Amino acid sequence: MQGMNIATTRGSKRFTYVYIYLILGILTLLCAFPLYIMFINATRSNIEILNGISFLPSTHAVQNYHTMQSKVPIWHGFINSTLITVPFTLLAAFFSSLTAYGFAMYDFKYKKYIFGFVLGTMMIPMQLGLIGYFEFCNYFGLLDTFFPLIITGAINTGSVFFIKQYTEQSLPVSLMEAARMDEASELDIYWRIALPIISPSIATMSIFNFVFCWNNYMGPLVLLFSEDKYPLPVLISLVRGTAYRTDFGAMYFTIALSILPIIVAYAFLSKYLISGLTLGAVKE
Repeated sequence: MQGMNIATTRGSKRFTYVYIYLILGILTLLCAFPLYIMFINATRSNIEILNGISFLPSTHAVQNYHTMQSKVPIWHGFINSTLITVPFTLLAAFFSSLTAYGFAMYDFKYKKYIFGFVLGTMMIPMQLGLIGYFEFCNYFGLLDTFFPLIITGAINTGSVFFIKQYTEQSLPVSLMEAARMDEASELDIYWRIALPIISPSIATMSIFNFVFCWNNYMGPLVLLFSEDKYPLPVLISLVRGTAYRTDFGAMYFTIALSILPIIVAYAFLSKYLISGLTLGAVKE
């Protein structure tokens, strides 16, 4: 009787696992379907795209590439986007982790009020301060440069909030106290103890920050004036052309090409999401 109950329990667990994996598989296909169609349309002509959806690639990829090249300097846009996005992501990771570590591990006067102010800035839409930021950059002669688009990464309240919550849950205070007893400096504690433990949260926010900056359209459109400094999102809008003659194949090819770095960045950074979970664990 007991053996039958065990077998029944195992069977129900297997059924549950199969059901869960089936649902996850369906959701994965639903998420991947638009991406797949986009890559397929990048190989099709205007007439083929207007005729309807196709699940098989066509033979117009080279033609779409040459059309794209004739409209915009796409590879120069890649370089511009890289020169903006990489420093932005590094600045956001460094300063956000330091700020979050300070809020999580130290007690100081007016800490709650300062952190409340930080949270309050998250409620303000970015577009609301764009005019003021434009005037600020104009006053200091920073317009039509990459600097205004990069320096904002040093003030990333969303990353501060996320990393702070992760730090409070994953970084034991006993580790810091033991390090202080060994006469380690505060910077050594951060670099050698805290940073490896909270690295999954930093990697997670770096992915989001990279995607946000790479896809940022409004900021470069307002702050940059020279076409040779435009990043990819602005150049993609130039491929569209006029309302009466739009080359959809070239547009799809440009968009497909522009999201490849995002996929590569996610594939590179995602391995760090788990690598630091067990580092520095406290054993009682």
